[in-house]
Amino acid sequence: MELDEIKVTGLQVHYLKVCPRKLWLHSHQINFEEESDRVLQGKILHETSYKRKEMKEIVIDDLVKIDIMDKKYVGEVKSSSKMAEADKAQLLYYLYILEQMGIKRTGKIHYPKERRVDEIALTDDVRQEIPKWLAQIQAIKRSERPPKKVKYKYCSKCSYYSFCWVGEEE
Repeated sequence: MELDEIKVTGLQVHYLKVCPRKLWLHSHQINFEEESDRVLQGKILHETSYKRKEMKEIVIDDLVKIDIMDKKYVGEVKSSSKMAEADKAQLLYYLYILEQMGIKRTGKIHYPKERRVDEIALTDDVRQEIPKWLAQIQAIKRSERPPKKVKYKYCSKCSYYSFCWVGEEE
């Protein structure tokens, strides 16, 4: 897959793994994140964490927004490990994009509040999986309607909760 053909952001990869409906809503400019206290807390954590790192916030083709990068690692800062699988997928996607550009790194997901760092590496299995993620994301984005609602344990903390669930019985 050519880098020019990839029109998927890291956030969209994250949303695919969290909730395909959230991915569709966000991709169709139905945004509630601006009013979300949790999103604001995450932005503040991102801005105040790891100030000494030289290369912070690198944006590549408006697709990849890397929090931290040095000669060995690409780092992502997250406020909680509750979405660890989605966090990992997002960082693996970044590693994949960088590799397509000839840049090889290992990834680290930083959870400063938990004083935890998870190290991840791009494997051959993941290299084969990522194009499937990208195809899924493109299919969801092209769909005329959002995917059906699915009740996840973390829905009540989502910025789209009211949109999806207000008026529904618990």
